[in-house]
Amino acid sequence: MNIHTFRAFQSRNYRLFFAGQSVSLMGTWMQRTAVYWVIYMQTHSAFMLGLSVFASQFPSFLLSLLGGAIADRYNRYKVLLFTQIASMIQAIAMTLVVVFTDYSVVELIVLSVLLGIVNAFDVPARQSLMHILIRQKEDIGNAIALNSTMVNLARLIGPAVAGFILETFGAGICFMLNALSFIAVIISLLMLKLPAHIPQAHTQKMLADLKDGLHYLKSTPTLGTLVLLLSLMSLLVLPYTTLFPIIAKETLGGDASIYGYLNSFVGVGALLGAILLASLKHTSNLRKLLIIATTLLGLGILFFALSQSLLFSYLFCAIAGFGMMLHVTIINTLLQTTSDSHMRGRVISYFAMAFFGMQPLGALLIGTISHYVGASETLLLEGCAALIIIALFSPYLWKTITKL
Repeated sequence: MNIHTFRAFQSRNYRLFFAGQSVSLMGTWMQRTAVYWVIYMQTHSAFMLGLSVFASQFPSFLLSLLGGAIADRYNRYKVLLFTQIASMIQAIAMTLVVVFTDYSVVELIVLSVLLGIVNAFDVPARQSLMHILIRQKEDIGNAIALNSTMVNLARLIGPAVAGFILETFGAGICFMLNALSFIAVIISLLMLKLPAHIPQAHTQKMLADLKDGLHYLKSTPTLGTLVLLLSLMSLLVLPYTTLFPIIAKETLGGDASIYGYLNSFVGVGALLGAILLASLKHTSNLRKLLIIATTLLGLGILFFALSQSLLFSYLFCAIAGFGMMLHVTIINTLLQTTSDSHMRGRVISYFAMAFFGMQPLGALLIGTISHYVGASETLLLEGCAALIIIALFSPYLWKTITKL
């Protein structure tokens, strides 16, 4: 770390936003860990694990473009405040269902679908709001990297705590703590001091806004290629954590705590990657680092698939997490810093569709493949897929580097 690492914290609004989101995201990771573990323990099915991921994230694929258009058309701050309140209501409903009813997997999946719908509108508004929170525009990239630090610190702590709570108190407490965590982010949003929102005149319908976003992406190959790269990785590689409950239970002979630790070590690597990215100068060549990061992600998954040792499994999870965080955050940074301001919400909606939308399809695919060939073998295929994908995209990325 150096003096550049935390420069975005000079903005008061960003400090408040960061603090509130940090608490909320820990609760989010606790709930996510608990949902997947409960579903696997009830069904012992890799396919059902994939289906649960599909249910929670596929609405982002369907609705994120609409969410991006709304973020560009309306007050992003109010949209974000609404989605956070809606997410808290979902967490409360999850708590009540698990604690007070004789629930089944169906109820968990339905509530996951509702959260996925909310997230389709939350992500474009939250990501594009960054430009309003930061005073110095050259610090935008640093703020995005610090956001990733926040996400992955939550990913480090949340699953580990969830594993302990699952074993000791049960899933209901995980869901309740997640519901309470939204109080922090809502308070932080209410404390922000933002410039008055100036509504833009809209001379065309929402559908035309969506078409404009697609046309803009097609006419800007540097952005379109990054979205395509992320889409392929999200479909074939990034859902690798879907199989963690199976690896923890069957390959490593563990329990909910081991499952939580696997997720946490992904968070350890991701946190280190986020700190590295936040420490870079804004003139650093991110495309070159993107190639290296994606290669590390593929190698980490590949060796994790081959590992029979708990210690080495943790190590390779950390390497995969390091590469994954850099891969996703670099693409996010490049999309936000090179897109036009009036199109940024729609560009971010394509990022959300590629990242959150393709992963559920991938989880369904990976869960199905794992059902027939096994979890370790499927992870091996995912690691190889990452290396093949980056090998195909590297010539374009290198060509872009030489033009800088």
